[in-house]
Amino acid sequence: MDSGSVVIVGGTSGIGRELAVEFAGRGRSVVVTGRDPDRAAAVAREIGGATTGLSVDLAEPDAIGRALAGVGPVRELVIAAIERDVNHIASYDLDRARRLVTLKLVGYPEVVHTLRDRLAADASIVLFGGLAKERPYDGSTTVSTVNGGVSGLVRTLACELAPVRVNAIHPGIIGDSPYWMDKPLEAFVGRTPIGRLVTMREIVEATIFLLECGGMNGTDLFVDGGWLLR
Repeated sequence: MDSGSVVIVGGTSGIGRELAVEFAGRGRSVVVTGRDPDRAAAVAREIGGATTGLSVDLAEPDAIGRALAGVGPVRELVIAAIERDVNHIASYDLDRARRLVTLKLVGYPEVVHTLRDRLAADASIVLFGGLAKERPYDGSTTVSTVNGGVSGLVRTLACELAPVRVNAIHPGIIGDSPYWMDKPLEAFVGRTPIGRLVTMREIVEATIFLLECGGMNGTDLFVDGGWLLR
């Protein structure tokens, strides 16, 4: 039974948008957010159904409460907003580091704090991390750190919000993502046991699994086709 909305923070592009399309197609009431209010409204119209677009910038946490004031009740909450950042210790950029740390380690919990009293009794939450927490790369100084922080946040929230379930998903390189499609990926394919990279559809399916499977709680789910095995 639909006892609340699906809220997808970072739902105007990528996986967040694909999730919104899936839930709107099921007849659910969906809220998608993005930093730009015009784009959020336009994407909501494109998705159709009972979809609403709101402007939320997780790197500006003081404004999150006001931005989400009219949202609720909430049955599924997905926080998929990310920013890709390359930041080396040798040339450390403080402003970029502060923004990304604030976005994930302050913005994510502030969204949950804001919506806490509007969560349905059987609500579920999925936070997006990433495989950089397990396999750092050149310049992933901040990315690896904040994605590791997402794992700690999931466990804390699962205890504090019980019986509301909270999980994290950590996607691998997504072969059909617009971000990756023009990049050389042969080496990653060769190290993936399934012989290909994961797809956007598979990340959507895994996210829905975490949202809907009542036994999943406080879990980090890696969706990488087995890439971490090699």
